[in-house]
Amino acid sequence: MTTRFIFITGGVVSSLGKGLASAALGALLQARGYRVRVRKLDPYLNIDPGTMSPIEHGEVFVTDDGAETDLDLGHYERFTGVAATKSDNVTTGRIYSDVLGKERRGDYLGGTVQVIPHVTDAIKKFVVADLHDEDFIICEIGGTVGDIESLPFLEAIRQLGNELGSSRAMFIHLTLVPYLSAAGELKTKPTQHSVKELQSVGIRPDMVVCRCDRPIPESQRNKIGLFCNIRPDAVVPALDVDTIYQVPIDYHDDGFDGQVLRHFGLSTTPTLDLDAWRQIVNRIREPDGEVKIAVVGKYTDLPDAYKSLSEALSHGGIANNVRVNLDWISSETFEEENTVEQLSDVHAILVPGGFGQRGAEGKMRAARFAREHMLPYFGICFGMQMAVIEAARNLAGLPNAGSTEFGPCDDPVVGLMTEWQKGNATERRASGDNMGGTMRLGAYPASLEARTHIAEIYGINEIAERHRHRYEVNINYREPLETAGLKFSGLSPDGMLPETVELVDHPWFIGVQYHPELKSRPFEPHPLFSSFVAAAIDQSRLV
Repeated sequence: MTTRFIFITGGVVSSLGKGLASAALGALLQARGYRVRVRKLDPYLNIDPGTMSPIEHGEVFVTDDGAETDLDLGHYERFTGVAATKSDNVTTGRIYSDVLGKERRGDYLGGTVQVIPHVTDAIKKFVVADLHDEDFIICEIGGTVGDIESLPFLEAIRQLGNELGSSRAMFIHLTLVPYLSAAGELKTKPTQHSVKELQSVGIRPDMVVCRCDRPIPESQRNKIGLFCNIRPDAVVPALDVDTIYQVPIDYHDDGFDGQVLRHFGLSTTPTLDLDAWRQIVNRIREPDGEVKIAVVGKYTDLPDAYKSLSEALSHGGIANNVRVNLDWISSETFEEENTVEQLSDVHAILVPGGFGQRGAEGKMRAARFAREHMLPYFGICFGMQMAVIEAARNLAGLPNAGSTEFGPCDDPVVGLMTEWQKGNATERRASGDNMGGTMRLGAYPASLEARTHIAEIYGINEIAERHRHRYEVNINYREPLETAGLKFSGLSPDGMLPETVELVDHPWFIGVQYHPELKSRPFEPHPLFSSFVAAAIDQSRLV
């Protein structure tokens, strides 16, 4: 088995879409019958993104095996369906931590530890590790060429390119080709300079992908090819699109995957069938109707903070053939009385995960509004906890109910988890532990009670979903809450950790401790999101 490696770098500015380009290329190669895995090298010094605010770097994507990773891994999973693992995302911080750990143990036998070869060797080892008969490894390098943080990664992939040879390695550079309205033309100079910067560290790109807002004239493509020392047909446009699921189609039409296969001497026949992707796009562009869903969260100023969530809601719309219009509302908006009435014109309310007391009361008010007005409500992680506290205060006669995350309280309906099962092992945590990597992370099983609403939605009673939390609903409050009408419909296999709750006398009111959005795909919408959007459709018919 010969595994080929494709390295994707970026230049000029960040956020050009390297993650989408990597994911779309993976989907195209996969559609041709190849086995694909996509990886991400992140230059920042954090060990992982788990301790960063979502406003800093977008959402933290969690894998089945418990890794806290970059949000681009969500794109990879949604486009290819290949479950990411800990071995698919690494940061400078983790590389240096491993290298320095070896130095402390004496693994380098007293030698001087240097960026070259020790750090670059650690990066190369990561890139080629944990392979499982993949035909292609697509490796995205975070940041932009010219960033000082990226230099060790660029040097590492340069070395790998030399070691593997052009028959097994390919370099793709994604740049910006801006349009200047004053000049009335697209400008290629930023791309030329970016490629020159890449060449200065010893990497000559085999393909240049140009992000732009309009078609690139043939003369401009020829110019880019000439100055970047590549064929004009290896200059591929990446135009703005109205839905990310159009990206694989456009890339294929512009010859992206064909150029990759030709580089490796592989056949470009038979013609690729992308009808499934076109059907997804058509459903998004030509829905039968639309619904309005309020997302009441803490980080609503940055849509990437809830990237998987917004995509999962879109998938729910695809499943029901409707457009889902999202109304992003800061939960702090509802901290004062009567402000929650602005939710009167939405068809459903979703309260996502989060950390800390800021905005918590607003989330509880949103949950109460949904409960009292019979609006579909979906609480995820923190959103479930706030719904439980709200029910404890206003239904179960526990006015002082709260979460120990916010400090001591009379009735700790939500508290810090100190012990839980992970497989055959017992995980233990204390309040003074480090923040990074100490949560309940990854996929855990749960048992759903038969004939409950959530069990009917899943169609099965045993599930496994991805978690990311430190605090948990206290099982000791089950009796008063269930007496008040909030059923604990799903529990961990040992019966100690509440995983799902639902209001018995409500058309659709469900809270889950896990993050179902992380497993939703355009071709396989998560059943909870499909059902939630369907409930919003029913609500829209009542208005």
